[in-house]
Formats: sequence, structure tokens, C-alpha cells
Amino acid sequence: MEEEIAIIDNNSLARLGLESLLEEIVPNVTIRTFASYAELMADTPDMFVHYFVSIQIYLEHTTFFLLKKNRTVVLCNEETQAQLPQDILSLNTNQDEQHLVKSILKLHQKGHQNGHPGMTHAPVPTQMPLQNDLSMREIEVLSLVARGFINKEIADKLNISLATVITHRKNITEKLGIKSVSGLTIYAVMRGYVEADSI
Repeated sequence: MEEEIAIIDNNSLARLGLESLLEEIVPNVTIRTFASYAELMADTPDMFVHYFVSIQIYLEHTTFFLLKKNRTVVLCNEETQAQLPQDILSLNTNQDEQHLVKSILKLHQKGHQNGHPGMTHAPVPTQMPLQNDLSMREIEVLSLVARGFINKEIADKLNISLATVITHRKNITEKLGIKSVSGLTIYAVMRGYVEADSI
């Protein structure tokens, strides 16, 4: 049976955005979205490996989510995140894309360090190339892109021309089929090219 993740949030844009990010991070898992707690209950509410739930819905239905505490991530902002108990997994969704990706990847790592299923390890998807499909120089460029360096900085760090960096980035994008910086960052972290703490 395929694993499924639930996103429960009445904000359509938030649901779609998080769904898109999670599909990149855990591509072999089905992401299902619900606009309300009632929609979740009308489905099969106990079958999900993880629940990403808005803080409003979480607070209204705490009893249900506390029973699934190790599988629940509360979606909140910085202010409401500080009000949650320390042992509740939470995600500040009010940050830029790069920091949001970093936070999700840290949640992923934290879950495994604590011995409970934070976010299940994504098996290497069959459609993604294996590590050796990238040259060593492409891996260096990818790692620097994931760490937030721009093309000129990458050229300076690696002692290569700007045109060479652009060529490497084009080759990386073509080989991996990933165009966004956040997607490349996720790929680099999931393959172990960079640590989530370094992005």
C-alpha cells in the first residue's frame, strides 16, 4: 500500500504550495489535501503517515492530532510557533522559499534522529538520475547553488569562468530535470551533497 501524507488547511494557496514542495522532497508518497477537518474525517483519517495541519485546525481538534503527535506537523507563523509546546513538531510557513525548504529538510532529519517517523525517507525515485550521472565539477556547482551562491560567486570559488558555471548549471538542470533552485537544493540535501544546516 502506498504511503500518503495529508495537508489540512483552509487556505488553498498554502495547501497547493506545500503540496508542491513535499512532492519534490518525498516524490514516492501520495500527497492528499483537505480544506477542513470535516473533509479529513469524511475520508480515511487514520491512514496517513503524516499530517500537515494549520494551527487553527490543530487547536480546534487537538485531541485527534495529539494521538498522532509523532506524525503531525503544525503549520504556523513565528508568533504562533512560539506558543506551541516544545515537543510539538511545527513548521513556520511565513518565510521565503529557501528557508521553508530548509525547515522542511530539518524536520525530516529531526524525525529520524529522534527515532520516530519524522518524515519517511524517500526512496531514490526511479525517474531521477543516480549520483554518478553528475560529474564531480557538476556536484561542486550543485552544492554551491544549494548553499545560496550566485553564478559569479561560484565562478570565483571554483576558479572557473562565469560561462563555464552557466554551462554546468544548464547540464545539471538537463540531467536532473529540475529547474528551480529550491528543487536543486532539495536534491542536493537528499543525496548528501550538502547538509541542511549549511543552506
